[in-house]
Amino acid sequence: MLAKIKLTKNELKVQKDALKMYQRYLPTLTLKKQQLQSEIRAIEANAKAVRQQKTELEKEFEQWIAVFSEEDVFPEGIVTVSNIRKGTGNIAGVTIPTYEGADFSRGDYDLYETPLWVDLAANHMEKAMELDLEAEVLEEQVRLLQKELLTTSQRVNLFEKVKIPETQENIKKISIYMADQQVSAVVRSKISKKKIAQANEAAAGREVAVP
Repeated sequence: MLAKIKLTKNELKVQKDALKMYQRYLPTLTLKKQQLQSEIRAIEANAKAVRQQKTELEKEFEQWIAVFSEEDVFPEGIVTVSNIRKGTGNIAGVTIPTYEGADFSRGDYDLYETPLWVDLAANHMEKAMELDLEAEVLEEQVRLLQKELLTTSQRVNLFEKVKIPETQENIKKISIYMADQQVSAVVRSKISKKKIAQANEAAAGREVAVP
C-alpha cells in the first residue's frame, strides 16, 4: 500500500532524489550480498576440511584410543588448552575472529614409567584439539557472516521489491497529476481569454449602436 504523498513539485523532487539514492546503493548491496555468499561457501568448505583432518588424525591413533579406557593408563587431564590466540579480520565490512594458534599444557606424568605410546597419543591429542579450535573459529566466522548476509538480503529485497517500485509509482502519480493540472490551467486560460474577448466585442457593439 502506497503511503499518502503530496502532489506537489517539491514532493516530486523528493521522490526523484530518493529513487536516485536507492538505485545508486542497490548495486553495492547486491555486490556485498554476492561477496558474503561466496565467502561463506569458502569458509564452510575450509571448516569441513579441517574437521576431516581431525577425523583422519583420530583414525591414525585408534589403536591408542582403545587403551584409554584402561584404568590409570592414560592420565586424566594430560593435555589441556592453556591459551587460544585469536586475531581479527574483516570481510565485507564484518569484523570476524581469526585463529592464530593455541598453547597447551601437559599434565604431570613420569616419562620413564609411562608407556611411550601415551606421550605419542598426547601429541596427537594436541593436534586434534588444535584442529577442533580452528574449526570452531571458522564456524563462528560463518555465523557472523550469515547474520550480515540476512540483513543485507533484507535490504536488497526492500530496495528491489518495495522502495524502488513505490518511489517510481509516486513519481508517476505526481507527474500525471501535475500534467493534468497544467492542461486544466491552459483550458481555463483559453476560456477566460475567450470570455474577455466576447465581452470586449459586446461592449464595442453597444458603443457603435449608440446614436
